[in-house]
Amino acid sequence: MIDDTRKEGSPGGPGMVVIMDLAIADVRRVSGPGMRAFLAIADRWGLTAREQLNVLGKPGHSAYRRWATRALSGAELALPIDTLLRISAVLGIHRALRTIFARDDDGIRWLKSPNSGPLFGGQAPLALVTNATQDGILVVRRHLDAWRGGLFATPVPGFDDLVSPSTSDDLLFL
Repeated sequence: MIDDTRKEGSPGGPGMVVIMDLAIADVRRVSGPGMRAFLAIADRWGLTAREQLNVLGKPGHSAYRRWATRALSGAELALPIDTLLRISAVLGIHRALRTIFARDDDGIRWLKSPNSGPLFGGQAPLALVTNATQDGILVVRRHLDAWRGGLFATPVPGFDDLVSPSTSDDLLFL
């Protein structure tokens, strides 16, 4: 729930959602759609079962299967707050990749390619996403959000050889 009565400068600030204030109804409202979106993105990115568990914070296999089954069947589901935060960050990464790259495959290729940028130290960004820490996911999310917002992104040597240039067929006018 959003508490608009907070004073300026107080934790969360005015109009900010404070995680502890989330009603179970709100958690249930977003858990099923969030899990379904995560499963679709994990499939698109080609994540293994172990990588999926890592991204979600290492829940037990039976809990993960129960969540996926309930989400896909439309049954009521209430995921842990940590899991919802992780899913939210994955959705942000997915959205940012689709904004930055003209083609989904190029974004996925960037995610899976070794990156010599200072944040990645030669690892693929996906390695940070799947390292089982919330911080790893958020580092990639923040990097892409900054890049999407126009801040400089360190070039990846050789990446231009992997990604084909956009053509007029890639443009869409609404």
